[in-house]
Parts: sequence; structure tokens; C-alpha cells
Amino acid sequence: MSRSVEFFYDLSSPWTRIAFANFRAAIAGMDVAVRWRPFLVGGVFNAVNQRVYESRQNPDDPRFRRSFIWLKEWARLAGLPMNFPSPHHPVKSVHAMRFCCALEDDPEALLRFSEAAFEAYFTEQRNIDEPEELERIADACGLDGAALRAAASSDACKARLRENTQEAIDRGAFGSPTLIVDGRFLYFGNDQLPLVLQRLAAPEGAEGLEA
Repeated sequence: MSRSVEFFYDLSSPWTRIAFANFRAAIAGMDVAVRWRPFLVGGVFNAVNQRVYESRQNPDDPRFRRSFIWLKEWARLAGLPMNFPSPHHPVKSVHAMRFCCALEDDPEALLRFSEAAFEAYFTEQRNIDEPEELERIADACGLDGAALRAAASSDACKARLRENTQEAIDRGAFGSPTLIVDGRFLYFGNDQLPLVLQRLAAPEGAEGLEA
């Protein structure tokens, strides 16, 4: 029986950029149905994890300072460039995630745009909070940037982003990426991908933390 994973993500998260690549590589060839779920991680932080904002207020905190070193080491391990932090950090991602929501029903296009946007922000240090920049990113990866920008600004798309974010909160998310296996088992972050793979390899319904 095919297993399922819901991958809730926000383009502004560097750890998500790494997990996005590592997860796709790890499940290549596996019988896993993946549903990519754009959401707004800032909305999650506001609701259930405001400690993230508190940690940013103390840049001299040893863990905070070392986190950027570890981030680049994880990126190197994944074979990914990580030109971060950029002048736009922490970037607002509302516009970017609305673009993603406009593509949510077309997974192939969504993956193509997301990968291009990750590259634009974390390698080229472009500002993904600007609709004009997002339109150019979409054009460059073979999509109709103007049409996508128009769709992203619709009330329906704005509502979808709010709904995805609230659903993630209701199901226990506190950051990006959040992965839910078989609708029940919740995992967080790039470093928990081995647990995701272990869950997928285990018999369906085995004991564990339920979402």
C-alpha cells in the first residue's frame, strides 16, 4: 500500500531549503504519495512559537551564533549552496507563499517554482518578498509569471494560505518544515528526516508519536 507524506513548508526557511532537497532525494523510487503544502511559518510562530522571535533579539546567544555555522555545514553535506543570511533576512514570505498556493493543485509546477525560489533567495540573495521578483522567478522556470502573480493576488489564494497555515497549527506544527506521515505521525526539520524514513520503512500503523 502506498504511504503518504504531507510536507508543510515556507520558502523563507533555510532549514526547509535543505530538507526540501534531502527529502526528495531520499524518497526517490519509493512508493510514497507526497502532498506539498505551502503555509506561512510566521503565522505559525505568532500562534504557537513566539520563542523564535525572542531568540532573534539576542544575536550573541551562543546557540544562535553557532546555528549559522551548523546550517552551512548541513547545506554542504546536502551539496547545496547556502549564501545566508542575506540582506533581506528575515524576509517576509506572504507573497511568495501565495504564489505557491496558486500552484498547489499542480505539484510539478509547484516543485519547479519552489526550487527556483529557494535558489533565488538562498544562493542569489534576491528578495522573494517582491511580487515583481517572484514573477521573474516564475518566468525563468517556464511558468507564466504574470498569470501566476494575478492568481496569487486573488481572494481565493489568500484564503488558501490562511487555511493551510491554520490547518498546520491545528495539527501540531510549530515550524517549517513540518512533515506528517500517513496523516498521523508528525516530524519537524531537516534533522528528523531519518525518522521520517524510518517511519516509512516500518509497517503502516506502527506505534509512535501521532500528529
